[in-house]
Amino acid sequence: MADDKAKTNWPIFRSLAAFRPSDLPGDLIAGLTLAAIAIPEQMATARLGGFSPQIGFFAFIAGSLAFAALGSNRFLSCGADSTITPIFAGGLILMAASGSPNYVALAMALALLVGAILVAGSLFRLGWIANLLSIPVTTGFLAGISAHILVSQMPGVLGLPAPSGPMLERIAKLAGHVGEANLYTVCIGLGVLAVVAISEKLSAKIPGALIGLIAATSAVITAGLERKGVSVVGMVPATLPSPSFPEISPEQWVKLLPLAFLIAIVVMVQTAATTRSFPSDPDQPADVDRDFLGAGAGSILAGLFGAFPVNASPPRTGIVSETGGRTQLSGLFAAAIILALLAFGATLLQHVPNAALGGVLLFVALRIIRIKQIVTIYRQSIGEFFLVVATAAAIIVLPIEQGVAVGIALSLLHGVWTTTRARLVTFDRVPDTTIWWPESPNMPGERNPDIAVVGLQAPLSFLNAQNFRADVLKLVKTSTPKPRLLVIEASGILEIDFTAAQTLLDLIRECREVGVIVAMARLESTRAREAFERFRLCDVLPKDHIFFSVDEAVRKLGNSNAT
Repeated sequence: MADDKAKTNWPIFRSLAAFRPSDLPGDLIAGLTLAAIAIPEQMATARLGGFSPQIGFFAFIAGSLAFAALGSNRFLSCGADSTITPIFAGGLILMAASGSPNYVALAMALALLVGAILVAGSLFRLGWIANLLSIPVTTGFLAGISAHILVSQMPGVLGLPAPSGPMLERIAKLAGHVGEANLYTVCIGLGVLAVVAISEKLSAKIPGALIGLIAATSAVITAGLERKGVSVVGMVPATLPSPSFPEISPEQWVKLLPLAFLIAIVVMVQTAATTRSFPSDPDQPADVDRDFLGAGAGSILAGLFGAFPVNASPPRTGIVSETGGRTQLSGLFAAAIILALLAFGATLLQHVPNAALGGVLLFVALRIIRIKQIVTIYRQSIGEFFLVVATAAAIIVLPIEQGVAVGIALSLLHGVWTTTRARLVTFDRVPDTTIWWPESPNMPGERNPDIAVVGLQAPLSFLNAQNFRADVLKLVKTSTPKPRLLVIEASGILEIDFTAAQTLLDLIRECREVGVIVAMARLESTRAREAFERFRLCDVLPKDHIFFSVDEAVRKLGNSNAT
């Protein structure tokens, strides 16, 4: 037991603490498979952001090394990610021309800022931030990102110049020039898409993207397709990542901060979702805060390596888990393979057609649209379906970083709206029992006209306190006969803020003025009890009017003249 605790407290390379020699074959196989998946994916993601292919490799190496050193999850793969790349690329292009030295320097600085925010989030245990995006908003967010990826890659797949302007304008321009598409380029892009999709259908372990990339590159070389208008990646420098610091002005650092916060929130959400989906130990809760540290360190190292922010990848993490990976050694092995490719085999990549990378990204875009979830939300909650549509529309129509901010705001507003909707609940006694249960037309209950039992199934805060007070007073004043005892069933009140406490004080006094005794039952929340003491609610509601159950309150005060 003590040994297990010591392992979980390792300061670095925590996942390797559980390594056994028997784990090595599984880690090596998982690492080889991960590298086969990551090579085309990291190249394609770098291209999506306007960077040369080796920058994507730098990001993967940095993310893998840093997360292995400082993260907690045994399977999580960290590197360049197609979810966040369109977001920060859309923000950076407003500050510098895509692919320019200043653009790369801004991306490096952004990675350092995102990493610093994530590290701070880990140190201050801000894992709860991962819950800022609701599932409908996240679903709409992914749909919008998918649309951006599709539109950004279609020119490469069609062999057309990339149009500029807002999303809808770019779609219109592409539609007007479809007839000018290069047939060879289209066949390569759609062919790679088909290979990846079929491979994924057969088994997630099959490196369909790598197979498609090799086949497409072979076709380009043997058929001389470059002479027929098929564009290729070109010479990839055989360079290794080396530390450097971005040289940008103080004003540019400040301008990057809002974008950095947006990216950091998205990374937190995806990292938390990934580590919870693939837990190191199913019997233990995921250490989300520690994984924020690993992902944050990955972005910092990527920034120093000349790359951009990194993120946890659910698909790659799933590959490691499914192919027998046991520790982060699998990620380190994959990073070593890619490092060797950079050092000795970079020239192998010069004939890779850009349309093939576009085909890989088309598959990624189609995969992240959660059609089934959208349909389920539509069937079960039409109001939240509109959140999906509104978030996706904001990301598609607005500049992408503004769309993400709108999505976060919609998620928070939805949470606020849900809390404000909480209204008074009345309770009846279940016949022949001591149980008091919320009133329901499907369950007959007993009620004493001299006793009113009410509750609120939400934290009592400034958002709903006035409505609660108004509902209680309306019940007290309009009931015939007027109840002599009001019991507040508080099991659903998890928190009481200052505004709510003052409102509750006024409510108790007003009830007393009209001759109604007030009691409280089942104040179970530790935070609510602490608030009761802190806000001196006991001054107007004595402790002998606070009970463990409604039945106890009714028995002791129901026939009493206590005030």
